[in-house]
Amino acid sequence: MAGKGMIVIGCGRLGSDIASRSSEQGKSVTVIDNFPESFERLSDAFSGYKVLGSAANIKTLLDAGIDKANEIVITTGDDNLNLFLAFLSSEIYKIPLVYVRFDDPDKAALVAGHDIRAIYPFELSRNKFYELKREEEEDEEEVE
Repeated sequence: MAGKGMIVIGCGRLGSDIASRSSEQGKSVTVIDNFPESFERLSDAFSGYKVLGSAANIKTLLDAGIDKANEIVITTGDDNLNLFLAFLSSEIYKIPLVYVRFDDPDKAALVAGHDIRAIYPFELSRNKFYELKREEEEDEEEVE
């Protein structure tokens, strides 16, 4: 991945939607998934990078540019992996914008007090993501 950009981990319904829309908005997007057929969910307009591999493997994360990312969206179906990746992204790689999907709403308590934004299953997750993005953009506009 060249320069700062967004990484989306998990190319299911939520991850592919976020990656596709972000790419269409001109963002540099890299998607990581274990299964090559998952990338078929991306829109035809997706112009980002695709990394085949496990996000639990540090080499895969480095290949995707985790050390250069400024935003990460974690949407795998494994809450425990998602929690681990959220803390790794936030605490080790200091990625300023970390969004993590949890199926279990109780997991939110584990990220309380950290600069990690939790989102939930597909429809609610998608809506919450765009609500959070609007808030971030409004905050940026107030600073300018």
